[in-house]
Amino acid sequence: MSYKNITYRLGILASGNGSNLQAIIDAIKNSTIPDTQIVVVISNNRKAYALERAKLENIDHYYLNYKEYNSKQGYDQKICNIMTSYNVDLIILAGYLRIVSSPLLTVFNKRILNIHPSLLPDYGGVNMYGIKIHETVIANGEKYSGCTVHIVTEEVDKGPILNQIRISVDRNDTPQTLAKRILKYEHQIYPNTIREYLKKLNKE
Repeated sequence: MSYKNITYRLGILASGNGSNLQAIIDAIKNSTIPDTQIVVVISNNRKAYALERAKLENIDHYYLNYKEYNSKQGYDQKICNIMTSYNVDLIILAGYLRIVSSPLLTVFNKRILNIHPSLLPDYGGVNMYGIKIHETVIANGEKYSGCTVHIVTEEVDKGPILNQIRISVDRNDTPQTLAKRILKYEHQIYPNTIREYLKKLNKE
């Protein structure tokens, strides 16, 4: 794949369906995120549809089996090496279900973004992911939920917040319906926040 005349190079980490990856791909195509290209997609899940999305777009993609590495740091060092070899400017976590460790956090300091399906700092942390978040939000009778884009730091889901969208939790919402509604907003907020953050990086 040719990357001529591209200002920004994104690397994606994904574990599942990759719908946020697709939203970013589409945003690049329609110039919502201009002068940018996804140069590599990496997954810890061999069956992740995110890898198929990358294949369909002729984006280089890799499956890395964490069981083949002696430590979390060793696994993340391999990811770091790949990202560095592609001259990645910004790493995007798109439904990535592993906690990022020191090799990546050091080399890509303030250059890793994540989207979380709650209004951080509420309902974040190691055990808060996927449908568990929405189950807990509903169980606690929250009137509002949403999604948050933040910079990834050593403390899980506690990095600086870049953007949030808040929506009402409907009386008849199930965890599944709430998740589906929030996901639509994720697909809007993530590309827009990536665009603005890339502008900021360019000024630094």
